[in-house]
Amino acid sequence: MSEIVTFKGLVTSPSAGTELDDSQVSQFLLLVGNRVRKARGRKGMSRRVLSETSGVSQRYLAQLETGQGNISIGLLLRIADALDFGIEWLVGQDDPWGSDISRASYLLQSATRKQREQVFEILEPARADQNKASRIAIIGLRGAGKSTLGRLAAQHLRMPFLELNDEVEDSSGMPVTEVIALYGQEGYRLLEHQAVERVVATHSSVILAIAGGIAAQPDTFNYLLANYHTIWLRAEPEEHMQRVRAQGDERPMAGSPNAMNELRKILTNREEQYRRADAKVDTSNATVEQSLSALISVINDTAFFSG
Repeated sequence: MSEIVTFKGLVTSPSAGTELDDSQVSQFLLLVGNRVRKARGRKGMSRRVLSETSGVSQRYLAQLETGQGNISIGLLLRIADALDFGIEWLVGQDDPWGSDISRASYLLQSATRKQREQVFEILEPARADQNKASRIAIIGLRGAGKSTLGRLAAQHLRMPFLELNDEVEDSSGMPVTEVIALYGQEGYRLLEHQAVERVVATHSSVILAIAGGIAAQPDTFNYLLANYHTIWLRAEPEEHMQRVRAQGDERPMAGSPNAMNELRKILTNREEQYRRADAKVDTSNATVEQSLSALISVINDTAFFSG
């Protein structure tokens, strides 16, 4: 049976000097009764089972469902809980089974944090942009130029520059290698997430260089995307490797003849996440000056900061 009763102003209290008349109260009680009966039917629950679950007598439930029961809020709350619905579903102005707003509210209750963030970004793009303030996070694999270009861009734009690994080391009091050796990858990722949150709490304007592996940590990466303007520095695998080795770091090639293939695989696996960044700067076959110019151009783009 579809709802045939409507009642204006269910959610808001009457204006000063206005009283509800008896017919409006009767309409409201009938509406609540219809909602309870419909909820019970959707659950496939008999009136006896609902009575046993909620502790409300069958006689009272019968009166309620026919609009004859002047039920107290406390009893109605127990009935709503037994039906696994919020009390607002039984007294709200919109039909909870036909209203998009009620359905969205119900679905949000069981949604993951990532899903909620995506919904809020769509519904409140201005708020999402405000959450990011003037914080910029530069992401990408080792050798993309995050530290070099990030520091130069920060100097040019007169913004603070931070490296996430430095923040982890400052909070832990030891080098990242020792953090991983002592606490493992899980411990390091926890400190990494805390560092990303701490920068948000302490800086409204900053350029932060992010370790490449953050894209493989869904919670931290989603938080990063929601609270920073993100820029992906991209390069070809060969250039990543060449730049790391030019810095004197032979670890990528040490004892691994398939290092280049492994690097290509890592880049391929992470590209899907990196593409979620707000902007991309390709540093392939470009000088530091050219890449810096492209990065600053992206940062100065008003469209970038407006989302």
